[in-house]
Formats: sequence, C-alpha cells, structure tokens
Amino acid sequence: MGASAAQARSAVLEELIRKDPSQFRVLTGDRPTGRLHLGHYFGTLHNRVRLQDLGVEMFVIIADYQVLTDRDVADNLTEHVEDLVLDYLAIGVDPARSTIFTHSAVPALNQLMLPFLSLVSVAELNRNPTVKDEIAHSRQSAVSGLMFTYPVHQAADILFCKGNLVPVGQDQLPHLELTRTIARRFNDRYGNGATVFPQPDALLSSAPLLLGTDGTKMSKSRGNAIALAATADETAKLLKGAKTDAERHITYDPAGRPEVSSLLLLAALCQGRDPQEIAEEIGAAGAAALKKTVTESVNDFLAPIRARRTEYAQDRGFLRQTLREGNERARAVADATLAEVRAAMNSHY
Repeated sequence: MGASAAQARSAVLEELIRKDPSQFRVLTGDRPTGRLHLGHYFGTLHNRVRLQDLGVEMFVIIADYQVLTDRDVADNLTEHVEDLVLDYLAIGVDPARSTIFTHSAVPALNQLMLPFLSLVSVAELNRNPTVKDEIAHSRQSAVSGLMFTYPVHQAADILFCKGNLVPVGQDQLPHLELTRTIARRFNDRYGNGATVFPQPDALLSSAPLLLGTDGTKMSKSRGNAIALAATADETAKLLKGAKTDAERHITYDPAGRPEVSSLLLLAALCQGRDPQEIAEEIGAAGAAALKKTVTESVNDFLAPIRARRTEYAQDRGFLRQTLREGNERARAVADATLAEVRAAMNSHY
C-alpha cells in the first residue's frame, strides 16, 4: 500500500476507532537503546496514550533482542529497559490497560519467526528499503544475519498477539507490508480456509518532524535531543546551544529556515498553539528570545512528566512488577498463538 492510500485508510480507521475501539489491538514499542526524548513523545508516545484512553487494547514491546540488529553488544540493557518503563509510566501508559513486555521474556513470540522466515524469500528481504537503510547506517563492522531477519521479527511482534493496527510513520510502511504478506501467505498455506492471522492495518502518524538542537535528525545517539528525563537545567543548557541562523527577525518557514522553524514548532507543540503565532510574537526579538520561549515552554510541559518519573523511579520494585505482569500476559497470548500455528502446520505433537 502506497503512502497516499495508507493516509486515506488511516482516516477511515480513526473514525472506526472512535465508533468501536474494542475491535482493535495495537502493537507498538521501542528498542531499549537510550532514554526517550521529545521527538519520540510528539512522534509516537502521546498517540499511544490517546489510543489507550480511547479504549484500544495496547501491547507495548520493549524490543531488547532487536538492539543487536545494528550493535555488536547490548550495552546497559537492564538500565535502558527500566528507563523505558519509567518513561512509559510517566507519560501515562497504564499497565492495567496496556501490556508492557520484553522480547526476551516471551519465547513463543520469537519461535514464530522460524515458520515466518519460510514464507519470505531472500530477495524480498534484500529489497526491503528499511533493511537497506539500517545496513547503510549499521554500527557493526560486518552486518549480522539478524539484520536480514529484522522485518520478519517485527512481523512476529505484531502477529503473536494478532495485532490488527500498527501506528507507523511512512518510512515503516514496507515493514508492515511484509507483515501483511506473511500473514496472508500463512493463511493461504496453512489456514485450510480459515484466517489464522489478520492482515494488520497501518495507522499513519501525522507526527511533525522535529530537528535536533544541532539542526540534524533528532536522535538518542547524537546528543541533540531533549530526553523526557532531562532536568530543567539540562534542557536549558541544550537549548541555549541550539542551532538557529543569521537572520534576526523570527519567522516560521520550515523550508527556508528549518532550524528556527523546528524550535518554533517545539514551543508550539508544548503550548498547544500555532507556530506562526509564536513567531509573530517573538518577531524582531531574535534568537535569544526564541530560545527563552522554547526553554520555558518545554520545561513547563515536561514538569508534570518529570515529577511522575521521579516518583516512579523511587520504587524499582514496581517497575519490575510492571514488567513481570506484562511479560506473563504476553507469554499467555504468545503460547496460545503458537499452539494455533502448530495445529495449523500439523506439528502439534
């Protein structure tokens, strides 16, 4: 499905969600490679909470195995996993309504990857544009075999719980299309007329593009992102050094002035306003006034999230309990799905 078709379908899906959220099950998640930042929040995190609060069933995966796709080792994994749980809880993900779990704790999910790999060709994996991009930017001296199985592993993530809705950006549509292909081929080959797996829909994100403080893509690894866990002082220091341009008068022009416009957009998102309005208010006051506005907006916005994060961080036992209970729920779902797969493949001994 192309981007335009996915956008049209997403509009229909949003209406269906409003009418009956209970018919949807969402799979979403993150790799535990560092703390989540404002780009993540406005890109995906707030949408997860929105869907959860509407009544959509949520599975949130902490993809610890997938850390190894572009790294030789998984550094500080326990710390990063707990940081993700903290961030999720702080922004409003409710473990009573959303299942938070880790890859490595759900063996049946990972076992699904074997039959799924038999349903795709090497050529199809080679053609996947996301795999190509990941290989091009890999941190490894040599690309591991895990990189090629990455989209199939993601298919297992989605299909183990029979997820039928996946919030994605346009760049992730090829991954989801492969998941749909795997579901369709499994049903055709082993379903005997029944639908074992749904073909999940993409719920395209309308997330705005926020640049990092250096004017490049916002990233955990580049030191140019404001972490949700950052203190007010750390945020102020990072924004003080943010890249702008030589023109004093502040205007909102994403194409012509990307760095200035990204800062304006960040302030606008935090304030729930239009970036053009904020630009007009700052006007000739220049970059210093812009950075002051952005810093105040971000710190005001993050204050309640930081307070909740600090509170949860004081009870590591609750974090472990959240993961333990989420892992148990995910394992029960995965075991049932794997049993169904074995029965369909006549390998239920």
